[in-house]
Amino acid sequence: MASDTPAILRAFLLATLVAAGGTGFVGQALAAPETLREGLFGGRTPDGRNSTTAPAVARYVSEDGQSFILDRTQGRPLLKFENSPEVWALLPQPAPRGDVIYKNDLGEPVLRATRLGGVTVFTDTRPGGSAAALAGGATPLKLAPLGPQALLERLAQATLRASRAARRLITFEAEATPASSALIADAATVAAEAVVRMARRGDGKKMLAQFNKVTLVAGRKPSTVIQQGVMRITVAPGEGLAGRPSSDRILATLER
Repeated sequence: MASDTPAILRAFLLATLVAAGGTGFVGQALAAPETLREGLFGGRTPDGRNSTTAPAVARYVSEDGQSFILDRTQGRPLLKFENSPEVWALLPQPAPRGDVIYKNDLGEPVLRATRLGGVTVFTDTRPGGSAAALAGGATPLKLAPLGPQALLERLAQATLRASRAARRLITFEAEATPASSALIADAATVAAEAVVRMARRGDGKKMLAQFNKVTLVAGRKPSTVIQQGVMRITVAPGEGLAGRPSSDRILATLER
């Protein structure tokens, strides 16, 4: 009976191959070692993401209850906290032990992802980092096309929000085209967010005294300058959400 075992096994394998479509099953069988490696160590995307455990767009909740969305479906990873209107364009960089650190446009760490899928988020209230847990899928973070009227409304909203925070009038104006209007509108929202953050600081009054108007234009690279009471923000539409300064960069410009 023992001598018949190899023949029985061969017959079983042959029958299985035929039932599974033969060629396709063999291809899967040959891929088994790679699948096993990914199962043990996790598949890796170019930005360091463990593709077997985390969705490309996901919602996370930190240990102090702060929720955020991380979108890794586009050219640059994007992050948005659910209690803020700002979307952060991040730059992934390799770190020790196979980790990946995601930095803002000032080179400061915003997020750290470990090789095993752990995530730590760094905020103003938790600069040392707060562990975050995967809470489910989410919708990709994208700019929506805007017409002239919608852009004017967004500029008016930014004017109102910034003026309330500063307790004086700060007007928002723009030189926009159909190709730049969506990014300029988003940049206005981010600039207003920067004004709100300034107003909360102890030196906020001094910082806000540097300007009374925000002008937004399209250009070759994102930048922020202040001249003669005007904050001039340049956006680069070809770079998507990474093509405008973050609120951190705006604050850094004012600090200088």
